[in-house]
Amino acid sequence: MNKLFFVPFLSLIIFAIDYYVWQAFRTATQQSSAQIQVFTRYGYWGFTGLIIAGVWAYNFLPLSFWKNEIRITFMAMVMISVITKLFIIIFLLIEDITRIIRWSFQNVKMRISSDEYAPGNISRNEFLSKAALAVGAVPAATFAFGIISGAHDYRVEKISLKIPNLPKAFKGMRIAQVSDIHTGSFFNKTAVKGGVEMMLREKADVIFFTGDLVNNEAKEVKDYFEIFSKLKAPLGVFSTLGNHDYGDYVRWNSPAAKKQNLKDLMKAHELMGYDLLMDEHRFIEESGEKLAIIGVQNIGVGRFPWYGNLGKAYTGTEEASTKLLLSHDPTHWNAEVTKKFKDIDVAFAGHTHGTQFGVKIGNYKWSPAQYVYKQWAGLYQDGEQQIYVNRGYGYLGYPGRVGMPPEITVFTLG
Repeated sequence: MNKLFFVPFLSLIIFAIDYYVWQAFRTATQQSSAQIQVFTRYGYWGFTGLIIAGVWAYNFLPLSFWKNEIRITFMAMVMISVITKLFIIIFLLIEDITRIIRWSFQNVKMRISSDEYAPGNISRNEFLSKAALAVGAVPAATFAFGIISGAHDYRVEKISLKIPNLPKAFKGMRIAQVSDIHTGSFFNKTAVKGGVEMMLREKADVIFFTGDLVNNEAKEVKDYFEIFSKLKAPLGVFSTLGNHDYGDYVRWNSPAAKKQNLKDLMKAHELMGYDLLMDEHRFIEESGEKLAIIGVQNIGVGRFPWYGNLGKAYTGTEEASTKLLLSHDPTHWNAEVTKKFKDIDVAFAGHTHGTQFGVKIGNYKWSPAQYVYKQWAGLYQDGEQQIYVNRGYGYLGYPGRVGMPPEITVFTLG
């Protein structure tokens, strides 16, 4: 869509929504002092102006303007503002529908009792306006807490992974998985480092990283290179690419610049000591038995790109007793793996983040992600094939997590 049309249109929508929500603020403060009313008015519309200015800046200013701190702050403001106003609008719509019904009944009664038409005057209820603002404050506080605390509340999920044909030589092997690091979103280096140290304390035999090292550009990893370089395991660290690693969601000066960015990202994997599998496989051998680790580039269904070639990566692994697949997007599993590669025992994926919002209590879990992805978090099985979807280490867009904490997974093979 043409930016010269889209940006003014989006700005108009933001203004219309804020004008509707403003009615609740105005009604709720109508009995307050003049100073409070002035402060509320200028504060409210000043924030709206800041959001609209940010939309214009994001679309028309050079990318160099959007330093990490500015982008994270702006995204947090937008997300909390949108979610808060959504709750307020729902409450206000219920009130306004009630007002319309009452107004209609009042006028019908007036028409019946008198030939003269006299419309009723049903004003916005001050109590309901205050209630709407109170309702909106709950998600605002929740999502603010999700930034302050939830973003780096790392959890270690320990999974006993049963594989029917697993050779005895590999029983008890410990695999750690991390996914969706998104270094370009981080704002607390100390917390990120603490999560890596937590993972290292698990003393896994091998580590899998299943894609999305950055949001868009390879340079995002620079500030966190030293931290993630510390991820080491006796049998190696194997990685693959996610949809964000290709730079598809940023405006490049030329195709050559985009291509160079991917090369730089691949080099970052190498320098950190990660064995990046670009439609390739590796073997781990023990007591004459082979375990194959297969890694593909991003393969997604729908709006996400299909870059990988599983057939190429798989070729040559036939002799392995057990086959493990690293594939970033879980939609790949049903699209190809369970249909054509039935001897791949377990796939390891990420991508969904659990939408960074939901509920996880014991074995119960819920998230909006489940309405988009058939496999969105945890372990799933189809016949003798399994897939594990990691909730992700980082975050994207909204710089926090609510009820879906960042995950480090440790599997024990059996």
